[in-house]
Amino acid sequence: MDYTPDKSSTGMEPNVAAGVAVLFGWISGLIFFLIEKESKFVKFYAFQALIVGLCFILSPIPIIGWLWGLLLFIMWIIMLINAFTGKIFKVPVIGNIAAKQAGME
Repeated sequence: MDYTPDKSSTGMEPNVAAGVAVLFGWISGLIFFLIEKESKFVKFYAFQALIVGLCFILSPIPIIGWLWGLLLFIMWIIMLINAFTGKIFKVPVIGNIAAKQAGME
């Protein structure tokens, strides 16, 4: 899904701000979700990064957790690529919630 990123209040280009929000997982996701005031695009990726990052907590559980962790890692890579290229990628279930939190729906 293509989306024209809107202006970011961080002073960065919106795709760069969204990429950085995803880059460091839940920590950068939380920071960018709290500081971003204008860009729905950045808030969308920040919220997704926050939730996906928190889901990594379940990863240490043997076998199922490792598979869960691998799936989350793949989602993180896909989010990172799409954020930096200015495209929307909705993580299943989380993506719709993130879109509502960002005011995109």
